Amino acid sequence: HLTASRFGDTMTSIVLGVIALAILAPVAFTFFIARRVTKGFPPEGQFIDIGGDRLHYIDRGQGPAIVFVHGLCGNLRNFAYLDMDRLARSHRVIVIDRPGAGRSVRAADSPANIYAQAHTVAQCIEQLGLDKPVLVGHSLGGAISLAVGLNHPHVIRRLALIAPLTHAESTPPGAFRGLVLTSPLVRRLVSWTLAIPLSIINSRKAIAAVFAPEAMPKDFPFKGGGLLGLRPHVFYAASSDLVAAPEDLPDMERRYASMTVPVDVLYGRGDRILNVKRQGEALKQKLDRVNLRIIDGGHMLPVTQPALTTDWVLAVAAAAPAQAELLA
Repeated sequence: HLTASRFGDTMTSIVLGVIALAILAPVAFTFFIARRVTKGFPPEGQFIDIGGDRLHYIDRGQGPAIVFVHGLCGNLRNFAYLDMDRLARSHRVIVIDRPGAGRSVRAADSPANIYAQAHTVAQCIEQLGLDKPVLVGHSLGGAISLAVGLNHPHVIRRLALIAPLTHAESTPPGAFRGLVLTSPLVRRLVSWTLAIPLSIINSRKAIAAVFAPEAMPKDFPFKGGGLLGLRPHVFYAASSDLVAAPEDLPDMERRYASMTVPVDVLYGRGDRILNVKRQGEALKQKLDRVNLRIIDGGHMLPVTQPALTTDWVLAVAAAAPAQAELLA
C-alpha cells in the first residue's frame, strides 16, 4: 500500500512538474525575446503623455504639418520606406506610435476603440501645437483618421488615407484571426505564453498574406519594425484594437455623408487584407467628394511603393491650402 501511495505521489509530482514546465517555458521564452527586441530597438524620438497613455513620436522638418498614423500590428517604422528627407524639406513631419504599439504605452484603463484612439490623436495634435495638419492614416490608422475627421474636424486640414478600414468586416482577415481574443484575461494569458512563439512560427505565412500580392522587403523586420511586434504588451494592444474596431464603424458609416474635411484615398486593387470595393469604393459611395485613386498593389503601399506613396502624400498636402482657401 505504501509503495502504491509513493508511486502515486511521484506521478503527481511528475505531472505537476510537466505542467509547470509547459507554462514556464513559453513565459521564459517570451520574456527573453521581448527583452532582446526592446534592447535592439531603443526609442528614436520623443514622448508625450496623453491622458494615461505615453506616446512615442518622431518629429522632423519645418513647414505645414503632416501627421502619420499606422495600422493594426504596426508601428511608426512602417513609414520608414517613404522619402522622409524629401517630405521634411517642405513640411513638419510627425510619425506616431499608436498607444500600445512600437515604443508607446497604453494605460491599463485606456479603451482601444476607434473613437477613443481618434481622441488621443486629436489631443496629440493639439498638445504639439500643430496648425491643422494633413492626417495620413494607413489601414486601421485610416479608420482612426476618419474618426478624427468626424469627431475633431477642427484639428486637421485634410485626410490622406492609405488602404483604410472604412466599413465593418464580417470576419477579420485571416492573417489577424489569432488576435480575436474577447476576454482581457485570456488575452493577457496568451500574450505571455503562446503569442510570441506562435508568431515566430507563423511569421512567414502571416507576412506573406499581409503583403500579397507584393513581396515583403528583406529588411522589413528591422527597417520596417516587424520585430517590434514580438513583445507581449504589443500583442495585447493589437488584440484589443482588433476586438474593439467594430464598435464604432457602424456609427461612422452612417455619418460619412456629413464629413466636412476633404478626403483623399489611395488603394491597391490587389489588396487582400481590405478589399478596395468594400472599403475604398464603399466610402466614395457615401461621400462622393472623396478623391479615390486605385493603383496596382497590395495592402502595404507605404512599404512596397514608397516613391509613389511619397509623391501622393505631397500632392495631397499641396492641395490642402488651396482647398482651405476655397472652403473659406
